[in-house]
Amino acid sequence: MTAAAGLALMIVGAVLRYAVTWRFAWVDLPVLGNILLVGGFAGLLLGLVLARSRRRLALAVERARDSATWSASGSDAYPPEPYYRDQYPPH
Repeated sequence: MTAAAGLALMIVGAVLRYAVTWRFAWVDLPVLGNILLVGGFAGLLLGLVLARSRRRLALAVERARDSATWSASGSDAYPPEPYYRDQYPPH
């Protein structure tokens, strides 16, 4: 679920909870609105967490590409310091 879908659920839930005054015998709209608000909030948090993890993955891939470009250039300078240590050094 994306953050936008979570926000949309929260908006629909808030409208059902606070703005709709119709009463039906077979459904309680304020309770349904509360459920959608909670689900939308959880979806919003999940979307933000997933977006952050994708951003971190993209940064790691970019760093790996930069490291590969440096080693292919044959530079005499020291390589950039990796943010992690490999278990096995390169050949």
